[in-house]
Amino acid sequence: MKVTAKVPATTANIGPGFDCFGMALPIYNEITIEETVMPGTGIEISVISNNQDELDIMSIPTDKNNIVYKAVELLYNSIGQTPSELKITIKSDIPIAKGLGSSASVIVGGLLAANELLGRPADEAALLSIATEVEGHPDNVTPAIVGGVVISSQEEDGRVVYRKLDWPEEWKIMVCVPDYELATDIARSVIPKEIPLKDAAFNLRRSAMFVHAVSTKDEKLMKLALTDKLHQPYRMNLVPGLSEIIENLKHEEDVLGCVLSGAGPAVLVITTGNSQDRIKEIVKNTWYNLNVKSDVNILKVEEKGAFILN
Repeated sequence: MKVTAKVPATTANIGPGFDCFGMALPIYNEITIEETVMPGTGIEISVISNNQDELDIMSIPTDKNNIVYKAVELLYNSIGQTPSELKITIKSDIPIAKGLGSSASVIVGGLLAANELLGRPADEAALLSIATEVEGHPDNVTPAIVGGVVISSQEEDGRVVYRKLDWPEEWKIMVCVPDYELATDIARSVIPKEIPLKDAAFNLRRSAMFVHAVSTKDEKLMKLALTDKLHQPYRMNLVPGLSEIIENLKHEEDVLGCVLSGAGPAVLVITTGNSQDRIKEIVKNTWYNLNVKSDVNILKVEEKGAFILN
């Protein structure tokens, strides 16, 4: 039996919602798991991509250290089983190490496909819990599973609690991806273990503003909400061009905000109106002046989360 799951990309944090806010985007990975019939073949993992750098593909483990296998193993163990003869194929279209949830997508895809193979023993809550255990936080895996714009939290007992927000259709998401990478562990290493109380209070206020602004389509409030003092200032030096892009866009009336996508280096620009072409040109030229090539696309929120293809 063979099962394929298709999973959207995600962006996390979205300004003030560090490890809490997440959004699904219409770029996809596909993960196929097949039960092999040949005894003794063990675990076989392969990665296919038409647009990823060959070095990126080569860096992905193809043994039991692969995060897809780790997620699948946890699922099997949760029902008292051990995975044995499995062939796992990852079709990768979500850019790796760009802040667009590539790792979350393959974790979710592996879990969804394996759960289907096993007869769906795990419900959504169990899948969210296992995915978060592997990924480390729920902000990417939750929208990958349920789609849309999501607020999520992992509780002390391992449960993931989430709620979806209705994103205003007229607010466009511009996903700006430079041609350099930033590993998540490096991006996390620069964030201090403790932060000033005033910065925590600042982000609490901005997070509350974000939820209200999205719920009421309040553009003026959203411009205030899309700011952060917990992670973005510390990561600024790891993302060449980010400070310049923010500076060059600050007087553009249609720009609601410019934030890191997850840990970066991809950048999200949230816009209204009809000036997307001008904003796109500003972003691309800013990076070009720093000898950085980039890809900029205007995307809608992917309201549908991961699903089984066959």
